[in-house]
This record gives sequence, C-alpha cells and structure tokens, in this order.
Amino acid sequence: MSKTILQLDALRSANAEKSPYTHLVASGVLSDKDKKKLNADFPEIATPGFFPLESLGELRGSFKILVHEMQSSELADILSEKLGVDLRGKPSIVTVRKWSAIKDGPVHNDGASKIVTALVYLTENWPEDEEGGRFAVLSSDKGFQDTVTEVIPSYGMFSCFVRSDNSWHGHKPFAGERRVVQIAWLKSMDDLHRKTRRGRISHFLKGLWKKFL
Repeated sequence: MSKTILQLDALRSANAEKSPYTHLVASGVLSDKDKKKLNADFPEIATPGFFPLESLGELRGSFKILVHEMQSSELADILSEKLGVDLRGKPSIVTVRKWSAIKDGPVHNDGASKIVTALVYLTENWPEDEEGGRFAVLSSDKGFQDTVTEVIPSYGMFSCFVRSDNSWHGHKPFAGERRVVQIAWLKSMDDLHRKTRRGRISHFLKGLWKKFL
C-alpha cells in the first residue's frame, strides 16, 4: 500500500493537553483530495453503533488503506511520544460507525483494559451550528456542563485520549450520519480476545433484531 491517507504531520505538530486527563486534538489528518474516495469506499452500514471490522466484509480502496495506517507502528510511535504512554507492540481493535442514534454518547468512562482510544472523523458537511454529536472531554461524570474540550466530528478531525480513572467523555444527543473510525490499544491479548468475542455476540444480536423488526 504505497498511497498515504493519514496526514501524520498534523499529529506530529499537535500538542497533548494534560488536564483533566491526557488528550490530544488535531485537524487536517485527512486530505481534502481523498474526501470523495473515502466517502465512496466507506462501508455500507445501515444501523447506529460501532461495528468491528470483521462484520463489515471486504474493506475497499482508500478506506482499507486508512484502516491499515491506523493500525501501523508509525501511528503508535507518534501517539506514544505525544501522550507519554507506550503503545508499541500493544494489541489494538478497530471499530467503525456511520450512524448515531439519540441514545448514543452518554457521559461514560472506558474500561480499564484500554490504554488509549483514538478517533478519526470522516463526516462531510457537518453543520457547524449542530451542538449534538461533538466529542467532549469532561472534567467530571456530572454532565456536559463540565466540558473542557469539544471536537466537531467533521472530516479530517482527530481526537485521542489516555484512559484513566477520570477520563470521562461522550457527546450530546445526535441522530444522523456521523462517520468515525475508532482504534483502541489494549493492555493484553486476553483483553483483545475478550472484546472480539463480545463484538461478535453484539453483531449477531443486532442481526437478529433487524430480522424481527
């Protein structure tokens, strides 16, 4: 794969913030010249939620390259230096979202098996005045009034954070198209196997639910 999708210099020039927990936000991690192709190659997903790669069938073209680069040692190296944690050689899991439902994104913290979560946003023409759907770094679990940093999920935006006991985050309610690729680096292969099994079960149950609707 000789073509490059991720604009890693945008991450190299970004600075991590330490409060309320270590996080980093960057823009321009995807080039405008790739927008049309990434849009065309994005997986066909009909329902809200994050879906594991294995449930999406054969990845195509520029989207396949993007996923490959998100799993690369080069990205892990950059984020290790920026965030002050070692992601090199750690197992990772990638999930993809196309649609959000109103119930998605409540204030929460990730499980202790995660080290770092990173998100690349691919939504074209995100409305600038839409308050829902914006990724929020929060200083507490009390609600969005405690937002410290907010990320509009428009094409080429990037956010990542180190999981900690206080890494509260989420987004205000939003229903509609909200394209994002998420990668999480995990502490162990056991954690990866457990999350993969859980993802298979969740995908199976979603499939059954669609059949009976």
